Amino acid sequence: MLAGVVALYAMRTESPSSDAPAALESPAAPAATAAPTEAPADVGDAGSPAPVALEVAPVAAAPASTAPPSSFEDIVSRVLPAVASITAGQARGTGFFIRPDQVLTNAHVVQGQTSVTLQVGNASYTARVMTVSTGSDLAVLHVYNPNPNQPILKMGSVSGARVGQEVIAVGSALGVLSNTVTRGIISAVRQVGSVTLLQTDAAINPGNSGGPLVDRSGLVIGINSMAVAAQAGQGLAFAVAIDHAAQLLNGQGSTYTTQTPLTALTKAMGGGPSEGDQLRAQGEQAYGRVLEWAGRNGEQLDQYWDKYASSCVASSSRSGDRAWFAVFEPNGVRINPRSTYNCQSWLDTLQSNATPIRAEVDKAAEAARQSGVYPGVLRDLRRRHRMNWTGWDR
Repeated sequence: MLAGVVALYAMRTESPSSDAPAALESPAAPAATAAPTEAPADVGDAGSPAPVALEVAPVAAAPASTAPPSSFEDIVSRVLPAVASITAGQARGTGFFIRPDQVLTNAHVVQGQTSVTLQVGNASYTARVMTVSTGSDLAVLHVYNPNPNQPILKMGSVSGARVGQEVIAVGSALGVLSNTVTRGIISAVRQVGSVTLLQTDAAINPGNSGGPLVDRSGLVIGINSMAVAAQAGQGLAFAVAIDHAAQLLNGQGSTYTTQTPLTALTKAMGGGPSEGDQLRAQGEQAYGRVLEWAGRNGEQLDQYWDKYASSCVASSSRSGDRAWFAVFEPNGVRINPRSTYNCQSWLDTLQSNATPIRAEVDKAAEAARQSGVYPGVLRDLRRRHRMNWTGWDR
């Protein structure tokens, strides 16, 4: 702590630019770490702050239970209190608690949202979208102000699943009929791309997405994800194997991918997205990767702004997620002439680091638009990475 005080005092006699953010990493290789240039001691490697630690201990898939099967009614009575209806913008879906403060659901249910609303019986909660994997169509939600006595479900494993065994699907059918229960069997266990899917004849309707598929011991073995249209096949529904959720909770799983379980399944059944859909999906993924890069570098500028703004900024415009976006506006930052710092040097350094971020995001947005990515999708992606600014759409 003493060292930090001494460093701050010393800054009053030199330019803030000596404490400038580390050099930006290249957006062409967003996972790489650039060499720092005059990086402050309290800022991580250049363009690549240390990853945030998971908020949960590693989760391992539980072995299949050998206990005698419970009655259908007993299983349902244990499962229902742990299942939540989800409202995510205009979308509706289902999720289930694996901890009092943690909920699993489908990625497509929360797509483009940073927070959602949960309804469990008469209780309502707000939850933050913590982790998303489009590759396995899964998302992890963190619940604010959770009920410590909230019932939870235990995770099993697909390794014990057998074709013909009985399963139960729970969800909010059509997005409004909460606690809808359907019963069926496992029709097949299929490997589609890198994802294991449980095929079942238990009815899965719109709004059931993200709900649990449980076995006769009450363990969750799948997350209800999709159903094939009636004209294509009767009784064809699929759940993502719960093992993928365990991997995601342990820090594995890709945020961006060129293929989701639905597109992989469609291809396996002899169909596939149109060329335009494929181009649009690729443009969306590319734009998301650049925003991820911009967000990591933006965190360094957040720190640099916060450290000196109280002394250097007389006034600034605020029209986006990050305070330093003000440098993008004409006369967006007015310097405090009475500051003891060399504030003009601080502002120049801030602008020189912010300019390439803006240039890369603008270039990526134009490429995404040419690929047919919808404006609403671009805005949702920017919101997810705290990169919203009114100037992007000008």
